[in-house]
Amino acid sequence: MDDFETGKAMPSFPTAQAGRCGTLPFLIRRDGTWLYRGSPIRRKPMVCLFASTLRRDAQGGYRLQTPVEEGTIEVEDAPFVVVGLEWRGCGRGQVLSFRTNVDQVVCAGATHPIRCAWDVPCADCGTGPVPYVHVRDGDGALPIEARITRPVYYELAALAVAGHCHGVPCLGVWSEHVFFPLSHMPDET
Repeated sequence: MDDFETGKAMPSFPTAQAGRCGTLPFLIRRDGTWLYRGSPIRRKPMVCLFASTLRRDAQGGYRLQTPVEEGTIEVEDAPFVVVGLEWRGCGRGQVLSFRTNVDQVVCAGATHPIRCAWDVPCADCGTGPVPYVHVRDGDGALPIEARITRPVYYELAALAVAGHCHGVPCLGVWSEHVFFPLSHMPDET
């Protein structure tokens, strides 16, 4: 490495690998509440700071990782929840923007798909299909996602149009020219 002003070589420093701390006393509840040692973290800037260090490993586990330390944490469902939806346009060109509980905004599309287990019968999943949106990539094939809350899901349902997924009639939404199925087409009987 050279000093740009003098042209002299700068000393190189060894890069430290993050120290492994094992399991950290964090839990992210299904509703998006972050707990530390069983107590809710009430300061949103702290939650946002921790959220910025969140990683997901190839096996699906979660960890907080800084340049100095890393440790695994427990997540009940998805680490984030979608608390707001804005949309513009219509049809295939419609753009759906989701805001998470840590004020991150993602626009659904090819890089941020909506995933919904819409083909699972409601009896098997309790309250019906639960949709998620891809927030950012994980270290493997599994992304870090935000669960779409019921009020936002109902807003999506109001925007839903008829479509097909794998040859099955369904209701879904368009965003950035990608169709995302949300549920089976209701029977007309």
